[in-house]
Amino acid sequence: MTTPLLPIVGPDAPAPRSIIRIQKARVKNQQLTCEFTEQRTDDAPPRAFTLAAQEQVHPDLLHWLAQLVPHLCLLTEQLTETPTYWPDDDTGTLPPHFEAFTLTGFSVGNGGRGVTLIGQRQLAGGKVLNLTSPYVSFDDEQPAYAYAGLLEAALDAALAEVEAALRGKCTEYRQLDLFEPTTEPSAALIPLIPVPAHA
Repeated sequence: MTTPLLPIVGPDAPAPRSIIRIQKARVKNQQLTCEFTEQRTDDAPPRAFTLAAQEQVHPDLLHWLAQLVPHLCLLTEQLTETPTYWPDDDTGTLPPHFEAFTLTGFSVGNGGRGVTLIGQRQLAGGKVLNLTSPYVSFDDEQPAYAYAGLLEAALDAALAEVEAALRGKCTEYRQLDLFEPTTEPSAALIPLIPVPAHA
C-alpha cells in the first residue's frame, strides 16, 4: 500500500505550514530563483531545495527588493548619503538618483543573521556593472554598517515576499485576445466588396 505525499511547499500546503529558511534569492527576467530549506516541523530534518519559478514574480516582491537598493549603493560606495537620499516613508518610492541601480538578489548568512546584497548599475555607455556588497552582520554590537537595523527590517520584508512566492504568490498571467472585441457583439460583420457602377 502506498501513501500519497502531501504537497509541502505551495498554496496547497496543509494547514500547519512548513518552516522555510531562505538562503539565496535572485530575480532575473521577472522570475525567481531561490535556494532554501524546508522542514515539516521544528524537530524534522531540513530538506534543501533549489527552485526556478516559471511564473512572473508579484510586484510586492519587486517593491521590497527595490527598498534594498539604497543599502546596496551605500555598501558598495556607489552613492553618498544626502538629505534626500532615502525613499519616501509614505510611498516607498525611490528617488531619481537610484534609477540606474537594480537589486537582483541577496544571500543570507549565519541563519538569517547577516546578508550580502547583489545588484547592478546601468552605466552611461549602456554596459552593466555588477555589484556585490560586503557581508553585513546583524549580530555585531557595534555594526560596521550604520543602517544595519534598517537593512534587517527591509530584508525581513523581502524574505516574507520570497516565502510567499515559494508558497504560490505570483503575478496572475492571462493571455490577451489577439483581436479587440467588436463594439456590437451581436452585429454580423458584412464584408464590403466594391462593385463597379453600371451606367
